Amino acid sequence: MGSQERQTKRTVSPLLAFLASIGGLFLFSVLLFFALIIWIVRSGMGVPAPPQGDVIGIIDISGTITDSEPILRQLLDFKKNENIKAVVVRINSPGGSVGPSQEIYDELRKLDRKKPVVASLASVAASGGYYIALGARYIIANPGTITGSIGVIMHKANIAELLKKIGIKTTVVKSGHFKDLGNITRDLTPEERKVLEDLLDDIHSQFIDAVSHSRKIPTEKIKAIADGRIFSGHQAQQLNLIDAVGNFTDAVDKAAELASMEGEPQLYYPQKDKWLLFRKALEEEAAALITNVIHQITAQKGGSVVYGQ
Repeated sequence: MGSQERQTKRTVSPLLAFLASIGGLFLFSVLLFFALIIWIVRSGMGVPAPPQGDVIGIIDISGTITDSEPILRQLLDFKKNENIKAVVVRINSPGGSVGPSQEIYDELRKLDRKKPVVASLASVAASGGYYIALGARYIIANPGTITGSIGVIMHKANIAELLKKIGIKTTVVKSGHFKDLGNITRDLTPEERKVLEDLLDDIHSQFIDAVSHSRKIPTEKIKAIADGRIFSGHQAQQLNLIDAVGNFTDAVDKAAELASMEGEPQLYYPQKDKWLLFRKALEEEAAALITNVIHQITAQKGGSVVYGQ
């Protein structure tokens, strides 16, 4: 076999491997799709059974807050459901984006006008996590819950020195003076820093106003502790940032009391969106498979993709 023929074979092999992998991915997707259909049919089409009688709805907010839509959807469903007499929001979050935190806070306030909402703070409910809790009528935290952190922060990287070392220069063409505000290839100018500081001060003021309004505490007293510091649940109670120290069961009992419910309250947990879980699983599997294929192609001797040779 000549060298040219061997080179052709080495070049074709990765392509065949890639096409075979794509075919395998398609087959896997088809099989997973039918498996999903069977799963949904057997589980009642993935729709949670509606609660019967007087119940307490449970909303779980965990992890970094980046997207408010799933929570808002659950809150709207709870508001419309006449069987749900009260709601407990279980929060275990260090915070997150400002917008989603404010949206959930506002929706909790609206819901509380119709039926009582109690916030149960788990391990951590700080910054945006605490902001959300302010929408509830009553807040309960464990003695050791980490909460508070009434403040706003923004990070900006500066990779100018790194680019200089590897010989890369950047050019910016813009239509407005502040259009490249936050450019990571240079330091902030004094003007840019002022713009960002004013922005953060305004958002910080909104946070302080929300605490003052919800907790019925004068704004000046909130400002004295709204410097980003964190508190234990016990400290937060002393500062009137929460109403009581207790666990999740205590929060459920308080919600039942506020809703004038008698007997042992039933709890209703909305089921996860199974289609969303399926999509995430499929995306992760596809990403892992494609990455593996690329690694296999580039690892083969003589099979690297080159230009001009």
